[in-house]
Amino acid sequence: MTDTSITAPADPPISGDDQHLRILSTTDLAGMDISLADVVATVEGAYRTLHAGRSDNPRKLTVKPPDGHSVSYAMLGRDGSRDVVAIKTSYKHGLDKGRAEQHYYTSLTLYDDRTGLPVALMDCSRIGSLRTPAVSALLARECAAPGARSALVIGTGTQGRLALPFLLTTLPDLDRLMLSGTHPEGIAAVRERLRDHFPDRDVEVVDDLRAAAADADVLVATAGSHTPAAVEADWLKPGALAVLVGHGLAPSTLHRADRVIATSEAQMHITGLDMADADGELPAVDAEFPPVLAGSAAGRRSDTERIFAYNSGLVVTDIALGHRFAQLALAQGLGTEVPLWR
Repeated sequence: MTDTSITAPADPPISGDDQHLRILSTTDLAGMDISLADVVATVEGAYRTLHAGRSDNPRKLTVKPPDGHSVSYAMLGRDGSRDVVAIKTSYKHGLDKGRAEQHYYTSLTLYDDRTGLPVALMDCSRIGSLRTPAVSALLARECAAPGARSALVIGTGTQGRLALPFLLTTLPDLDRLMLSGTHPEGIAAVRERLRDHFPDRDVEVVDDLRAAAADADVLVATAGSHTPAAVEADWLKPGALAVLVGHGLAPSTLHRADRVIATSEAQMHITGLDMADADGELPAVDAEFPPVLAGSAAGRRSDTERIFAYNSGLVVTDIALGHRFAQLALAQGLGTEVPLWR
């Protein structure tokens, strides 16, 4: 495919001291201006550094009680291009309840591996809300069929709201944008985010999911776990790319795909078990995304193969984007210095 990669801005070292920790709150991060192209470039650079063997992204640890009412993750990683070590935590409670009753908290702690000093502790929710659709957009850039013109987003939650602006950032020739959602406030938010970044574009809200899926060159499923949406493999046209972020795709789209791409096969076997077959099995992954992005593995081999892509977060992308936010925060004097080790 045509090389449309974006060069990431350089990230100079950022260090604190051995007595204080800079805290970046949700409000601090919400006020920072960062372009979609900047986010895409930062995430892409993190993948390329990982593929080059300069970063470390160990398998995530998971804790889940027997009744499944909550889930928590711990992720440790090192970004070799920035010499930054980080720990990310993620905790979600109320998985047995509706979306309004659920609680979700995630944080990222960064350390400078050259000086040994802390960089920042920050809320990771905005980082995740940007990183994940950026990865979907990169998957689309590398794996969509040549000449892809139509995209369907399933779900209007946090991940669905920026999916289309990021897709247009990497695939600017998309001319039909479709949305499947049931929450009026979510639909309104998707429209608002799209117009924030692309004022001349609008989205078509679809009622017939099967017909929309049959027309889509790229599908991004971001819906919550209680969604009734479940696109089946035989709904997809030849050449379609189906990207799973949350829910909205039936297991058949994975098991009957001509090719399976995953950001991480190991993580797919942790967080993707709801896509397992009747025997509890997942199919083998044909290629992981870092080598696809680097050009050492094929993303798409033909214009007609149906591709399933599993988008699970890699902590190295959180580290890269978190460091970028820390850089912007320091320049703007944002955050609170806490004498944690005094």
